[in-house]
Amino acid sequence: MKTKIVTVNDKMQTGYKYELSEPTGRNFDSTFKPELTPKEMLGLGVFGGKYMTDCQNEFPKSWYARAKLSPVAKDLELNYFKVDASQPLNIWKKKGWIYKDDPRGWFQWYCRYYMGRRMPKEDKRQIGRWHAMKRHASQIKRNCYPKDLSCRQRQRQALLHWAYDSRKI
Repeated sequence: MKTKIVTVNDKMQTGYKYELSEPTGRNFDSTFKPELTPKEMLGLGVFGGKYMTDCQNEFPKSWYARAKLSPVAKDLELNYFKVDASQPLNIWKKKGWIYKDDPRGWFQWYCRYYMGRRMPKEDKRQIGRWHAMKRHASQIKRNCYPKDLSCRQRQRQALLHWAYDSRKI
């Protein structure tokens, strides 16, 4: 595959460049098996629709065709489970979860990883964070009837934010 350079110019990054070295949606770390693609996540409703509304030039137009977006303010009605399962960006920064390459956090990293960007050290860190979210799926399995989508909706929404399809639990 011929490498491609992506230049980002949005509200949080200006002139940021990264290289796509893998085919889109392929050649993931063997331990990283997300259940949802970024396009599916945006279509289901995540982050109150307020996440990455200014990034449409960076990612495929098809991702946004059915995306549930709210460019002005977070709208919980756009979330699949209609609940807030996010912490504010300032909390993420305070906890040291935000890095300069992906100032919007894990989902931005995942979108870029999905597109083919590879940064071994950062990929390992973010995949480790993704693995840590499995505990929420275990809690749903332990405390809810199978596919009872009314049970633990906040945890289910949080799992959707991390590419786990909590509708199947």
